[in-house]
Amino acid sequence: MVESSSSGALTVMRLAQYTKADQEEILGAGEDPFGVAWTGLTWLPKEDHFGIGRHGRLVAHTGLLRLRVAIGGTETEVVGVGGVAVAPGMQGQGLARLIVTAALDHARTMGPQHALLFCRQPLIPLYQRLGWHRLDEDVLVEQPEGRLATMPLQTMVTPLRDDARWPEGSVRLFSLPM
Repeated sequence: MVESSSSGALTVMRLAQYTKADQEEILGAGEDPFGVAWTGLTWLPKEDHFGIGRHGRLVAHTGLLRLRVAIGGTETEVVGVGGVAVAPGMQGQGLARLIVTAALDHARTMGPQHALLFCRQPLIPLYQRLGWHRLDEDVLVEQPEGRLATMPLQTMVTPLRDDARWPEGSVRLFSLPM
């Protein structure tokens, strides 16, 4: 866990693992901590995790996962961003910006040219302030038993390279959403 420095600045650290207990440390116990159970979707766990600690407690998290997608019929990879969480008492203090920015810095070393996330409508302005752009196209995601589902949440993307432009066309994720 990374503590705040003597100046009070919070720093992000890479986590070796991220468990259900860690998530509950940030968001508390609950059946639907991210408010997405209504989608009925099954989600993938992330592989790379970043956290912010304060006074021995985890107060923010985000995770990354490399994913295969087809955009306009062309297969490529993106870095999926998910599990963004900030403890309720710490919201509005810039922790989402800090944790997502640090995760994207790492994502830039992973190879894909874009990052992608799915979010609820109330969070769109936050991600837009962080440089993300809404996709207007429907996004198909895989679900158990080979079923395809249209993502009901807003899909947002951001470039990981200065010259990266999101291609036009329909989007299909070749996995469960992250």
